[in-house]
Amino acid sequence: MTTQYDQPPQVAVVPPAPRAPLARRAWRGRPEDPSWARPAFWALLAATFVLYLYNLSASGFANSFYSAAVQAGSTSWKAFFFGSLDGGNAITVDKPSAFLWPMELSVRIFGLNSWAVLVPQVLMGTGAVAVVYAAVRRRFSAVAGLVAGAVLALTPVAAMMFRFNNPDAMLALLMALACYFTVRAVEDGRTRWLVWAGVAIGFAFLAKTLQAFLILPPLAIVYAVCGPVRFGRRLGQLALATLALVVSGGWWVAVVELWPASSRPYIGGSQHNSFLELTFGYNGLGRINGDETGSVGGGGGGMGGGGGRWGSTGWDRMFGAEVGGQVSWLLPAALILLIAGLWATRKLGRTSVTRASFLVWGGSLLITMAVFSFMAGIFHQYYTIALAPYLAAVVGMGAGLLWERRRESWAGWALAAASVASGAWGYVLLNRTSEYLPWLKWLVLVGGLLAALGLLFLGRAPRNLALGAVSLGLVAALAGPTAYTLSTVNSAHTGSIPTAGPAGASMMGFGRPGGRGEGMRGGFPGGMPGGQSQRGQGQGQTPPGGAAGQGFPGGGFPGQGGQGNGQSKGQGQQNGQGFPGGQGFPGGTGETGRMGGAGGAGGLLNGASVSAKAKKLLLADAGSYTWVAASTGSQNAASYQLATNKAVMAIGGFNGTDPSPTLAQFKQYVADGKIHYYISGGGMGGGMGRTGEARGGFGGMGGNSGTASAISTWVEANFKKVTVGSATFYDLTQKKTG
Repeated sequence: MTTQYDQPPQVAVVPPAPRAPLARRAWRGRPEDPSWARPAFWALLAATFVLYLYNLSASGFANSFYSAAVQAGSTSWKAFFFGSLDGGNAITVDKPSAFLWPMELSVRIFGLNSWAVLVPQVLMGTGAVAVVYAAVRRRFSAVAGLVAGAVLALTPVAAMMFRFNNPDAMLALLMALACYFTVRAVEDGRTRWLVWAGVAIGFAFLAKTLQAFLILPPLAIVYAVCGPVRFGRRLGQLALATLALVVSGGWWVAVVELWPASSRPYIGGSQHNSFLELTFGYNGLGRINGDETGSVGGGGGGMGGGGGRWGSTGWDRMFGAEVGGQVSWLLPAALILLIAGLWATRKLGRTSVTRASFLVWGGSLLITMAVFSFMAGIFHQYYTIALAPYLAAVVGMGAGLLWERRRESWAGWALAAASVASGAWGYVLLNRTSEYLPWLKWLVLVGGLLAALGLLFLGRAPRNLALGAVSLGLVAALAGPTAYTLSTVNSAHTGSIPTAGPAGASMMGFGRPGGRGEGMRGGFPGGMPGGQSQRGQGQGQTPPGGAAGQGFPGGGFPGQGGQGNGQSKGQGQQNGQGFPGGQGFPGGTGETGRMGGAGGAGGLLNGASVSAKAKKLLLADAGSYTWVAASTGSQNAASYQLATNKAVMAIGGFNGTDPSPTLAQFKQYVADGKIHYYISGGGMGGGMGRTGEARGGFGGMGGNSGTASAISTWVEANFKKVTVGSATFYDLTQKKTG
């Protein structure tokens, strides 16, 4: 049994004629397409591009950790290749460098500014929408492709991460391409499509390492089973695709591993200067089992009790308060439509491209959901952008197929179930932020239910009434995520843990193992990992158009725009005594209960606020030094590097736990006159405050390594202190006297 969807795309048979000009073909599309189809596609891309560009500069440099690496790569080709955090090539970021390359090339052309850093991400987001549309349109209707593209564009986490400089934008685009190429291979059996799929996954590995391999099982299995050529040839094609993956993703790894360690930067995030260790440890199995040596979570998150340091785990994780508002709006509907699509294609032949499309996109959705739901290691809400392309494609394909089968009663029932699910779940999600557009949840619920009522009679209703019911269901389903998306693009997002939607939309808690934090916004009631649980007292102040300030025990949580005056002293139990009362954060003063500048959580969330006087101090005679300064933790160092456009060494990498440089190496750099200043503070609570010491850590949340602590102790004991406003520097060219 075959359907119209299993036939190759048809081209009208016409007498030979001169080929239409490229511009006309680009505007008109396929000859058999409705005249409105291609213009509507271009309108979708234009709307997505404009939406993602809106208010883009409000986020500044977004994640200053990666923006500093972009700055470094724009000034040094060596830093460009390795992904160094600084132009002096002391240490790299904790990922491969490929995702930085588009941003670094942009900054080389347009200079260091927010737009140059973030516009490449916007382009990737627009490209991902185009890929999803193209994938769905090949086998289904133009309307189905437009629905899929719109769902992706209006997913809140996508609207955030396609405007942010983390690796996830490139990862999502390349994963969508891999799915598209695999379906094309099932369509015609050509080897080149599988090779291209392998190349896409290989380069995705160079963006975010092993996460790129999550969808390999469904893609390989689907082609092995459904490919239209003989079985032996299918295996040979998959072998060539694997070779393409290894070459495209492995060449960079081979160069890094074979390069003499003494002449390249230290591999950030590893404990033994090894990219392979980083890949299979901190960025690999450690994310699954929680054993991430050197991470901000320490190690051994565990799954016991369904909770961990990075939120609750379990089958419902994607629907919970920590994640649901980011991506799950149409997830219940997508699962219903996936089941319906597989049921509708159950009698088709082995090589059915329609069924293969559902298996490729649906399989990628399910396996990624499963891993995210049960992983015990570091997990952030924004990771869920990986689900968005798969979810959007399944919704578009399912809706398109069921519309064409609407004369069959079961199709109407399936669409009605999807409408009820999206309306009811939209109500639940909107009710979690009950003060945000309180009327919208009722419109979503009622709209979804009314649409479902009409869809039950889809096969017997006149076409116009049927279209009205489907349109109402689609509007009701997209109303919630659209509102959250508009809130997202209207807000600034900075730091390392951004979340989409209005205040309260995500409640990630960093509870102790086995417990569950009660939320970021308004405090860290769940307690920091390893520290004592206590309710946050930070008083955030919201700038115009910004996200709500985020309370934190002992200080504000400026990661989303708030600054606050905290009131509590922390009593962290491991590796130090500092919580936000008792030490200076990056840019902090070290006074009890105060967090200076926009420091955020000691390097975890954001960096320091750099004053004009501090900038002037660092720029004085800057050309005489490889690094104008050094500081523990990359976020603190990044802030000064972005402010001065000069290299600043990040001791210990992201949060000060990497053993680089050693004390002996640092002493040699100082003796050689390569570093001018040491900036006090930084790391995970590594400041040297006047009330309480915090060199050892942040309530047990990782903290500075022994190396970083030894360096700060040596500097403090031997060099002259220079205070500029609330910031403290040590001049490494002037020995302490007396």
